[in-house]
Amino acid sequence: MKFTIERVALLKALSHVHNVVERRNTIPILSNVKLEAGRDLLQLTATDMDLDIVENIVADISTEGSITVSAHTLYDIVRKLPDGSQVHLNRSGDGQLDLISGRAQFTLSCLPATEFPILSGEELKISFSLRGLDLRSLIDRTRFAISTEETRYYLNGIFFHKAERVGVDVLRAVSTDGHRLASGEIPLPSGAEAMPGVIIPRKTVIELRKLIDEFEEEIKVSLSETKIRFLFDNAVVTSKLIDGTFPDYERVIPSGNDKSFEVESRLLSSAVDRVSAISNEKSRAIKLSININKLTLSASSPDHGSAKEEIEIEYNGDGAEIGFNAIYLLDILRQIEGDNVEFSFSDAASPTILREVSDSKSLYVLMPMRV
Repeated sequence: MKFTIERVALLKALSHVHNVVERRNTIPILSNVKLEAGRDLLQLTATDMDLDIVENIVADISTEGSITVSAHTLYDIVRKLPDGSQVHLNRSGDGQLDLISGRAQFTLSCLPATEFPILSGEELKISFSLRGLDLRSLIDRTRFAISTEETRYYLNGIFFHKAERVGVDVLRAVSTDGHRLASGEIPLPSGAEAMPGVIIPRKTVIELRKLIDEFEEEIKVSLSETKIRFLFDNAVVTSKLIDGTFPDYERVIPSGNDKSFEVESRLLSSAVDRVSAISNEKSRAIKLSININKLTLSASSPDHGSAKEEIEIEYNGDGAEIGFNAIYLLDILRQIEGDNVEFSFSDAASPTILREVSDSKSLYVLMPMRV
């Protein structure tokens, strides 16, 4: 195997695939990226046996072949090469990989490509297409609420499923960590009518989101009850799904919230950020006091003192007080792209619903806390 490639192209592809590879591996081959050269294309593949990414890039192929090499080592070398440089790679007779760029030369230990495990390849029966912008929106609106608690593994991802709202079929994404719930939706794509509800793992969501940043065209999605695949122009992401049942999230969305107010989202976000600076670092508690056309935010700490700020709101109901974790509240407010956000609540002990006033396709539920 022998080929030459632009450093910037190789670095871009490696930046996508090397993050899949865990730094510590008991199986040596899983620390490697597979390089396969053929027909003017270099194919890079990385996997952790739950997720794999395959990416194709144009290269000047002199001799076809394949090998595997340490993903993080290769990425670190290419990252440190000068901008605009050419990278020459050649598999030597003793099974090592020689890398030459300018006056820099490296000889890298390798493992044979025949030992590399294959996760992708099987046909997944259900398939449909999504715009990159739509998939990015679904991920951005929900990923912050993915649980990191491993004991409730079924919450360690985003639940994608077919749902219905006001008689219209939608593709809905939901995540929750028990403290907050985030939901976003788009019209159900053609071909997704028979899709099962699937939970896409957090790591897959993170790596997928990085690829979407560079791709806004349609993405082909294929899935079964155990795997999901995302096909880009020059990359394929295949992932196992979380084998578990996502909870009936609709049960935690309150239907009896009889009080509501609207407030400018950016104004509130800035005020929450300022006032919470004084709160206890562990609880990050902040109190919202709601009165006629006035919202007062306050926080106090035995060590740091107290803080208070008032904001004008649209509200004509009875006075109320409710406490939140400021970090959780800020996470939701940062997803609001429109000017105003609506709070809907019943009392200080019940979940609060937050919605973007100008966009009915997203919904957030935040559990209160004692302040």
